[in-house]
Amino acid sequence: MTTLRDAVARFVHDGDTVVIEGFTHLICFAAGHEIIRQDRRDLTLCRLTPDLIYDQMIAAGCARKLVFSWAGNPGVGSLHAFRRAVEGKGAPPLEIEEYSHFGMVARFAAGAARLPFWPLRNYMGTDLPRVNPRIRHVTCPYTGETLATVPALNPDVSIIHAQRADAQGNTQIWGLLGVQKEAAFASAHVIVVVEELVDEAVIRADPNRTVIPGMIVDAVVVEPWGAHPSYAQGYYDRDNDFYVAWEAISRDREALERYLDEFVRGVSDRAAYLDKRPELAARLKAKARYCPGVNYGF
Repeated sequence: MTTLRDAVARFVHDGDTVVIEGFTHLICFAAGHEIIRQDRRDLTLCRLTPDLIYDQMIAAGCARKLVFSWAGNPGVGSLHAFRRAVEGKGAPPLEIEEYSHFGMVARFAAGAARLPFWPLRNYMGTDLPRVNPRIRHVTCPYTGETLATVPALNPDVSIIHAQRADAQGNTQIWGLLGVQKEAAFASAHVIVVVEELVDEAVIRADPNRTVIPGMIVDAVVVEPWGAHPSYAQGYYDRDNDFYVAWEAISRDREALERYLDEFVRGVSDRAAYLDKRPELAARLKAKARYCPGVNYGF
């Protein structure tokens, strides 16, 4: 058990390759904000769908490179700090390395399996291999078919948000999953940030929800509402109003800096962030809808 401040100080360094995963669900904004507060620089940020948290980290000057698939503000529009950086419009330059969604999944899967690459078919008829020289091709030794390949991705650190874990880091997730498991197994270090710390007996009573085993976890942090404005099923809903509001904030460079100064750099931690948003619980807290138990008996 540790604080998010100490976990980031210990495991996230300038120049690292960093993953904050979660597919719409369970995106650890608290960790991204702490990285900004600690003024990390020259990071390679990797993620299937970089959304608002990476837009904020790019605006704050944390990123040197983005490795990604689709990028945008889901259901709203563009990531404007990201666009300014890519287009060279008054922002520090940002190197990009683009794949399809499954290309990124394949990179994490190869990294988790400690394989050098992963074969796939889904680049047929696309221009991605032309603009990304890391997408290559091999001949299948069984069929003679030409297959695309992507290299393994082995980050320095992955930060995974989850509903609950025990003190040993055995981490349970339910609801919408992304590539949290693959990213964790592919990484040199894993920070798990959870809504709730539970007894080991709770984890053992429902083992099929354990996505990340404690043996690969370096740090466990309890940070309620750590995924806001993303969501944690069973705890709070997605803050759709925030995603809509981000369009105007991110489009205006000065407005974005004011946001970072007030809600990220201007607060000491996630608790202070929540103090500035006293309405969240009433507006977004999840209603109770429990699933019946399972008989694991022999």
